[in-house]
Amino acid sequence: MSLYESALRNVIWPAYEGGLRRRETPTYMRRYESDQWLSRERIEALQFERLQRLLEWCYREVPYYRERWSALGIAPRDIRSMDDFAQLPVLTKAEIRNHANDLTATSLKDGLGYKATGGSTGEPLRFGFTRESNDRRVAVMWRGYGWAGSRMGRRTLFLWGGPVGNPSAGHRLKDRLYNAVFARKLLNSFEMTETNLASYADAIDAYRPEVIVSYVGPLVRLAEWLLANNRRVAAPASIIGAAEALHPFQREIIERAFGAPAFNTYGCREFMLIASECEHRNGLHVNADHLVVETLDANGHPTHAGSGEIAITDLFNDGMPFIRYVNGDMATHAGGEPCPCGRGLPRLASVDGRKLDAIRTPAGHVLPGEFFPHMLKDVPGLTRFQLVQRRLDRLDLSIVRGDAFDDASLEYIRREVAKVLGESAELHCHFVDDIPLTRSGKLRVTVSELTS
Repeated sequence: MSLYESALRNVIWPAYEGGLRRRETPTYMRRYESDQWLSRERIEALQFERLQRLLEWCYREVPYYRERWSALGIAPRDIRSMDDFAQLPVLTKAEIRNHANDLTATSLKDGLGYKATGGSTGEPLRFGFTRESNDRRVAVMWRGYGWAGSRMGRRTLFLWGGPVGNPSAGHRLKDRLYNAVFARKLLNSFEMTETNLASYADAIDAYRPEVIVSYVGPLVRLAEWLLANNRRVAAPASIIGAAEALHPFQREIIERAFGAPAFNTYGCREFMLIASECEHRNGLHVNADHLVVETLDANGHPTHAGSGEIAITDLFNDGMPFIRYVNGDMATHAGGEPCPCGRGLPRLASVDGRKLDAIRTPAGHVLPGEFFPHMLKDVPGLTRFQLVQRRLDRLDLSIVRGDAFDDASLEYIRREVAKVLGESAELHCHFVDDIPLTRSGKLRVTVSELTS
């Protein structure tokens, strides 16, 4: 750790954050740094203690939960274990939109901050949060990113979405000062095109970051360009993929292009960082001292092995608590073996994409979004792809091909898809020059447009 990093973390930032702004983030950071080394059993006990406090609060202060649980004959005193907790109903985005006022704690309504999700399904979601919740989320973010070497004050380049609209001069000045103090530089991924990729490589060379943090889609696109043009850039110590799943085939491309290890993270705007890889990169440690993260089977029951739909509970957002909120994502549990790092936090083996983007067929097959990235990673000459389902009996695969792609590559794809889908759905392959990113600068590799 450099002298500046040490001064920023231990003197400058605590004085500003804790003294001037009167925030508790430095205190929470110290606690979370310590708690991660507790045994798994101790973390589970701590988590449940915090969960019981939250449930009592919700029953007293949040009309939606009090009425819903009372109608089911459930009171917080009945929740004596995680199995009991699983009897509570899940919370959906539709319910949040329809009952936003009743989901807000009565005594805290006037003091909340508000954010909105990006609305990848076409319907942005507005939600409230307390200052404590926000401070804790920032603390957890620093902890998780720190596992990948992204320490406060370390020279970091963000390949990220830039500001939209017309920010004021004061706002732009504030951003410049913040980035200077924290040794950060932002490259706007929304402006990336096939014709200006060299400028992004030049900017990385000029800044020489120790850490790169990026949306996965733009990062993969830049990595592919670097490899295709035999261009090397100043190698960082580590790379963090954020805001979307980092598939194994993408990790391999990024690491070859940048000459640095790539780390996977999982988060969403409603909670910020949910899970992230440590230095061993054998699964994503869940922030179980801050959240409850469940995976649910098709019947809504918690699973402890295999894949399931994610349900999340924020243990500290008393202003607008989300209890067992299903955000539409899927994940797979890691095995029961403890991580060599020694942290007691549980792990996910992978985050498998959006539940809405699981692929279905008339024969009843349901394939998680991760299937196609996993299957296609070994196809020679396939540089980029996107699988879209618009009809139950048809799949459209767009392929950007390189020189090594040939008839055998295409035959391999058709054969492997037929193994799992049989003749229940037709596969149509299309060769394209490019696959555009979404409006938020991300790359969706598997997309379902089925309405039900």
